[in-house]
Amino acid sequence: MMDKPKVRISVRNLVEFILRSGDLDNSRGSGDREAMLKGGRLHRKIQRSMKGDYQAEVSLKRESEYEDVIIQVEGRADGIFTEEELIFIDEIKGTYGNLQAMEKPVPVHRAQAMCYGLIYGAREGLSRIGIQMTYSHLDTEDTRRFREEFSMEELENWYQELLDAYHKWIAYSLQWRRERNASMTDLQFPFPYREGQREIVSGVYHTISSGKTLFVQAPTGVGKTMSAVFPAVRAIGEGKGETLFYLTAKTITGTVAQEAFHILREKGLKFKVTVITAKEKMCFMDTPECIPEKCSYAKGHFDRVNDAVYELWTSREVYSREILREHAEKWKVCPFEMCLDLAVWTDGVICDYNYAFDPNVHLKRFFGENISGDYIFLIDEAHNLVERGREMYSADLYRQVLLKLRKKVRTPFPKLARALDKASRQMLELKENLEEAGKTYLVLPNPGPLPITFLTISGELEEILEEKNLEEELRREILEFYFTVRDFLNVSELVDENYVVYTECCGDEDIHLRLFCVNPAGNLGEYLKKGKSAVFFSATLFPMLYYRELLTTEKDAYGIYVRSPFPVENRRILIGSDVSSRYTRRGYGEYRKIAEYIARCVWQRQGNYMIFFPSYRLMEDVYQVYEEEFSVDWVRCIRQNSDMTEREREEFLEEFQSREGTLVGFCVLGGIFSEGVDLTGERLIGAVIVGTGLPQIGSEREILKEYYDRRNHAGFDYAYRYPGMNKVLQAAGRVIRTKEDKGVILLLDERFLGRDYAEIFPQEWQDRSVCRMDTVEQDLDVFWKRFT
Repeated sequence: MMDKPKVRISVRNLVEFILRSGDLDNSRGSGDREAMLKGGRLHRKIQRSMKGDYQAEVSLKRESEYEDVIIQVEGRADGIFTEEELIFIDEIKGTYGNLQAMEKPVPVHRAQAMCYGLIYGAREGLSRIGIQMTYSHLDTEDTRRFREEFSMEELENWYQELLDAYHKWIAYSLQWRRERNASMTDLQFPFPYREGQREIVSGVYHTISSGKTLFVQAPTGVGKTMSAVFPAVRAIGEGKGETLFYLTAKTITGTVAQEAFHILREKGLKFKVTVITAKEKMCFMDTPECIPEKCSYAKGHFDRVNDAVYELWTSREVYSREILREHAEKWKVCPFEMCLDLAVWTDGVICDYNYAFDPNVHLKRFFGENISGDYIFLIDEAHNLVERGREMYSADLYRQVLLKLRKKVRTPFPKLARALDKASRQMLELKENLEEAGKTYLVLPNPGPLPITFLTISGELEEILEEKNLEEELRREILEFYFTVRDFLNVSELVDENYVVYTECCGDEDIHLRLFCVNPAGNLGEYLKKGKSAVFFSATLFPMLYYRELLTTEKDAYGIYVRSPFPVENRRILIGSDVSSRYTRRGYGEYRKIAEYIARCVWQRQGNYMIFFPSYRLMEDVYQVYEEEFSVDWVRCIRQNSDMTEREREEFLEEFQSREGTLVGFCVLGGIFSEGVDLTGERLIGAVIVGTGLPQIGSEREILKEYYDRRNHAGFDYAYRYPGMNKVLQAAGRVIRTKEDKGVILLLDERFLGRDYAEIFPQEWQDRSVCRMDTVEQDLDVFWKRFT
């Protein structure tokens, strides 16, 4: 007979999951890292102050056997002591709340103590046991205690009900896992392998099996998504992984992943996948405010959410945004929070990078303190994670924000106002130092005394947010500022050699302090270590050494470079040698050249084209010249604008579904239409890319350049050339998506002819050639005649 599987769960997680109740309320500061540290210190102080036979941090566990599983509940009791011949379990909690206003202990805290009481009492053969709830204020250290006494029979019955409620979930989970794994027995790759796909599938499978890290660069259209998803799913079926995280930078790439799972389900796969959508898009309210007074879905949310999740989990395999919202409406719960709870029980999660890596919004159910698992990370469009990672682990402070809040809290909260005054003076000193140095920005050795000042401010804010009668608008402002302070304090603890701390002036009055994470690899690695294996893949991970250095600290991470499977004769790459987008050359003369190049390109063959510019300003300037001097009746033009709604984006792309006439889309390089857009066949036959994509010169780029120069890297390449070239390659990748696609890529900037660029062009671009204004039409004519 096979051994029964064993499931382990902590006392705290068990009671917080099964017994949670009441409202969802995000109007108060959540227990941040500093509160946890303060709480830990206070725990130890209280434990040390106890006399007699007081035992601190007693490890306890209990196994309960069911027909299908053994459930092991474990944890550490804060304290155990004897008083008047009765043994007590002590559960200590730190709080910023008003102790005198407490009428009874928090139910889940009491339940934790009851669990420890049952486990300890049963182990020691007791007939009765006491529990004590010790609440201590995190600032004043005032203490209040609640006591109860239970018979062991009472606790046994209560504990069994608690465990049975949890077993229901485990029983279905085990049953589903058997069904899921059986469905993979004969599961095959759903298509004939394209060139390069088998190599990716094999590489991903072996990477997961060995718990390693892999980088895959494969051209657009190879089928990277299925090539990564299929072996990851098979690995999970064989017990080589636990939860599959498909991480994306944009919603559209998540849609491609959903489609891959759909195709595998049609082939017989059973695999439950949750799609996590941004809270703003899930919420039923106009403004997502999780406050019971304002949202009926937040009121009583925890009373209903477990039943809602269980019903949805056991009745479906696919959990799209529409399905989640419909189910949340039925149960009157918050759709976003329900979705996060559901994710814990599903086999796969499709979500934005933030939910795995961002210290402020990561899924605490998977990536919280001391939580890990055999997670498999598939990181799509991984080139985006460099800048996103830098942003996630950086933090900012602006003096004007302090001053604005100080005015509002001076009268009601003078203690907070004084602390803000102190921080303001410290920031003013930074401004004076910057002005004295006569620079636009000043690099500092560290954040100085500000983190200590903000620790005090954080405690004040926590206390204020506990107040019940706080005026609503002021509460909102204080809460927003509280999150800014929390972010700053959390990041200040991460500052090391991968950071640059600097100040810069903003306008005449304001001063900005930034804790800038230059290399996010170490911070990303802390989250990747919580899983088993990671696969980074993109059409543009070149040079791979650059991305490996910025995305992982794994020394034995390896890479696969997949060549394009598409016939080179189906596309033409031309570099315009007599045109430039350099700032020094910008003006009517150069705009006219660019406009004429565009016209000569699109006049050669009827179809749809995208023109990519390095900025909206240049796009508008060239568009104006194009319209005035080169517009013709049979060419229609549309433009991207900077504040498009989701519907406007969809409408823009819908224009390219038509294959009649000629459509020219003026777009921005690195924007929403330059990557993740799939326009196959005749829907896009050409891309004109204006400029080399170099980021604008600014404080941050110059700091990056200096940082990498100091480390004997090519600072200009790391700060400017590589990120710029990435945008160019992504935009060019819109054109050839399948073996049948035919198209042209026109690069308009003489800088592409330099040796620095020749070294970073993809291998499959070796057939690129040079053109001039007077030869471009002939070059294109020769190319297009092959297909007539």
